[in-house]
Amino acid sequence: MRIISILIATFFLCGSKTFSQETMPLYANTIPNSIVVQNQETATARKSGGEWVAKVSVPTLTYYPALTSNQVSPAILVCPGGGYAGLAIEKEGHLIAKEFQKNGIAAFVLKYRMPSDETMKDKSTGPLQDAQTALVTIRKNAAKWNINPDQVGVIGFSAGGHLASTVGTHFQRPVVDTQGISVRPDFMILMYPVISMKDSLTHRGSRNNLIGNSPSEKKVYAYSNEEQVTPDVPPTFIVHAGDDKVVKVENALRFYEALQQNNVKAQMILYPAGGHGFGLNNRTTSDKWMHRCMAWLEDYVFIKKSE
Repeated sequence: MRIISILIATFFLCGSKTFSQETMPLYANTIPNSIVVQNQETATARKSGGEWVAKVSVPTLTYYPALTSNQVSPAILVCPGGGYAGLAIEKEGHLIAKEFQKNGIAAFVLKYRMPSDETMKDKSTGPLQDAQTALVTIRKNAAKWNINPDQVGVIGFSAGGHLASTVGTHFQRPVVDTQGISVRPDFMILMYPVISMKDSLTHRGSRNNLIGNSPSEKKVYAYSNEEQVTPDVPPTFIVHAGDDKVVKVENALRFYEALQQNNVKAQMILYPAGGHGFGLNNRTTSDKWMHRCMAWLEDYVFIKKSE
């Protein structure tokens, strides 16, 4: 496969480039939809997941260049999870980016704003604004970063999966100035995602943090992404565990069903066990979802784009 060939060709050429990175502010000037307050962001270390950041009000983008030896590469936007209360920025952010980087795909870790009435005029749109702005930034700088602007996807974990699926279903209703650049991702990867805001399915903490404790039916419907799927939604790869006690597996099942009904190319890995938040490695199985994800990208996204 193309990516394997890239790895062989560049292993000796790239050396220390493997884990090089660059962190930049997401917004050069005023942050949209923001209320000016003192930055109260905190960072702590967790035994099970590394660095955790909370109360994010100043978003950033961290760039991990692909190991492509000057070849134009695909790119992926990485959205860590954390219930819209914080971000597992290491386990579901930087470690994921490094893995894609090693597989010849440029990665961008998004430290997106946490919904807050104290820092945002409309907390429900803040994370989506950040994600759409990140896609605009990646495509706008595609030539500079040696990226194919037609092969830019998104991956999200847990609540980050809700954000990623919102990006993949709400692109026709942008909440930022797109500068004429598409905010539709070319593919989606959803890891044990929160999908629905409906009472019977949702992760209550994510819902309360994003749209409030008593949201209107209209807002619940708008952010229940299984209801927002159309034939234009990008190809999607989903991973979930059947014994997930935090985010019901029905979230993934309903979204997959909606994709099938709309003839969107999709693949789903449903592990019998693994719980929630396993990141790169589901320790209950020898199967590696990343290996299968890379094969899926080659078969259904990158090959198609190059034809």
